Amino acid sequence: MQQSERAENTSEKEDFTAIRLDKVKYFYPECSVPAVNDVSLCVEKGEFVSIIGHNGSGKSTLARLICGLAEADGGKIEVWGYDLSDYKNVNAVRMHAGIVFQNPDNQMVASIVEDDLAFGPENLGTEREEIGRRIDWALKAVDMEKYRHSTPFRLSGGQKQRIAVAGVLAIKPDILILDESTAMLDPRGRREVIDVVRRLNKEEGMTILLITHFMEEALLADRTIVMNKGEIVMQGSPQEIFENGDALKTFNLTLPEISQIANSLSEGGIPTSPCLHPEELASQILSAANERKISHSAAAAESVESAISAGEWDIDISDLTYTYSAKSPFASKALNGVNLHISEGEFFGIIGHTGSGKSTLVQHFNALIKLPQAQKRYKPPKKRDGQSAPLPAMKVGPYNLADKKCDFLKLRADVGMVFQYPEYQLFAETVFDDVAFGLKNFFKDITKEEIEERVRAAIEAVGLDYAEVAQKSPFDLSGGQKRRVAIAGVIVSRPKILILDEPAAGLDPLGKKEIMELLHALHAQWCRTVIIVSHDMDEIAENCTKACVVSEGKIVACGEPRELFSRDEELIALGLDVPLTAKICRCLADGGLYVDCDYTANGFSSAVINLFKGGAENA
Repeated sequence: MQQSERAENTSEKEDFTAIRLDKVKYFYPECSVPAVNDVSLCVEKGEFVSIIGHNGSGKSTLARLICGLAEADGGKIEVWGYDLSDYKNVNAVRMHAGIVFQNPDNQMVASIVEDDLAFGPENLGTEREEIGRRIDWALKAVDMEKYRHSTPFRLSGGQKQRIAVAGVLAIKPDILILDESTAMLDPRGRREVIDVVRRLNKEEGMTILLITHFMEEALLADRTIVMNKGEIVMQGSPQEIFENGDALKTFNLTLPEISQIANSLSEGGIPTSPCLHPEELASQILSAANERKISHSAAAAESVESAISAGEWDIDISDLTYTYSAKSPFASKALNGVNLHISEGEFFGIIGHTGSGKSTLVQHFNALIKLPQAQKRYKPPKKRDGQSAPLPAMKVGPYNLADKKCDFLKLRADVGMVFQYPEYQLFAETVFDDVAFGLKNFFKDITKEEIEERVRAAIEAVGLDYAEVAQKSPFDLSGGQKRRVAIAGVIVSRPKILILDEPAAGLDPLGKKEIMELLHALHAQWCRTVIIVSHDMDEIAENCTKACVVSEGKIVACGEPRELFSRDEELIALGLDVPLTAKICRCLADGGLYVDCDYTANGFSSAVINLFKGGAENA
């Protein structure tokens, strides 16, 4: 069907149901429990619907059923008027409904970005000139114009995700389904993609189905649906859903953080009601301060820099530079003179915009990317203008990573890494074999009994049932379970330094909380240093003792979270964001009330409550 025909058919149906599900049921092979269980749902043309639920609740399966990527085992599905029980209608449905997956690699098909974007329109028979216009529009929509002629497989995870979104936008679908499509994006990228989605919904009437764990994204929808164990258990306006915190808890979900803060303040005697936006909460606090005649100024506490002595497992980096595909047309400088010190004992955060070099940096920590002089065939560069560029230097604990004779195998036992996409490091037939792999390779003399004992301990440490999952294929697990297995495969060797690249991305709120609690427990018990790469500023504020900001391959700032997040304008200019509490503090400061806190949720609530108590006593 040509584009003109599609437009004509659509115009004939100004008001109709875009998606209709009637008692739909779906089972995964060899599974007796349905992944989708008697789901009935109607989504009207032009409606914006968000779907939330814990990992494994059936959200992604539902999306695949709607797009015809899976066939229902029962019930009826109609999309844009086409009955999906008739296989002949599947291609017609895919012309009207486009899906963006959580992992962008699952939908990359070409070696050049513009060819990848052209793939969909070409298969729909779109005219060549129109394809060019759509590529221009889609790349501009996700701010990736300068990567038009790049190869997508050399882009960062977040950049790939933007290209994946652009690839679906290029077909101009009537229904756009986003399955955790912003999970790997930096704050600016997430805002830009969501802004594009909202504009398509408001201005072009595109029907949106947004599956997300970001509560602030869910708030933008006309209607929010909550799934649990394959069933729709709640639906209504976002305000109605998030005002019912007790019900959400029963489905392993949590209230948005701003609602939790409002509740804490209310329990502390400050009259705040449930709200969903920082400006709204700040307004309530300012009103209460005016009524009680609270002083509109509070002296900021001085930050005391504690002296930390050199530790056995400090990390020192100087002049670190790295270029992907050097001396090729695809050369791309990822690191440009990085200098960084991480002290033993830190819970350290690394933040930066998409493509800033964060993942490349941490891959040097355990020599997945080796320094040039540590390469076997390394030859010193020729001097230019009588001088040569300084060689990078790097020490991780007792290891000198610039030395060819460094014991890299032992280094990787002591410095463990969990990648951005955990499924990339799962490969064995069973969970047991996957977790045991590193243990067997790092410790050649370990006994069978010791392996079983340590594998069991690692699997249970990450919150999984050993008896239930040990002999399962890791690829049959949910995304959250895969993340836990990947972590178990690293911590089983008890590394001194544990590095995690986006450890909580794609997890539901409860899953994020459990992962961070696990990391803090490991840090307290035996792991000397934990390093996390994250786009979530609240995650950094709540968990890290120190953090650095990476931009354009350089370290542009390093310090305690309270120090970094007080520089909100600088961070936003770099494509980042600040924690929710910092946004509320800025709104309060604009109203003349200054609150000094560490930007954690508890720290902010305590600071405001203490400020009110102090004001009441003075009055």
